[in-house]
Amino acid sequence: MIQLATFLFIGGTEIVFILFILVLVFGADKLPEIARGLGQGMRQLKDATNDIKHEVTKSAKENNIIDTDTTKEIQEEINKVKDDLENFTGSVKRNR
Repeated sequence: MIQLATFLFIGGTEIVFILFILVLVFGADKLPEIARGLGQGMRQLKDATNDIKHEVTKSAKENNIIDTDTTKEIQEEINKVKDDLENFTGSVKRNR
């Protein structure tokens, strides 16, 4: 069975139709400029969120709010429980 790639639940014909409408509205010469502006805007947004994340992490480490040893231990316990649950559900699924 061949699966078609979809982007946000939009098929290939819908994407072509949307691009056709965009060319009609903005013109072929404006589309690269619009795409470039959207790309720069998304890049700035990504950089800003990374900066905020970095500052929050840095501040938390300076104020000893984040204890990496404790978080690692908690993550290990979560992984153990997750593995045990997967093992249990795997045996239940096989017995059906």
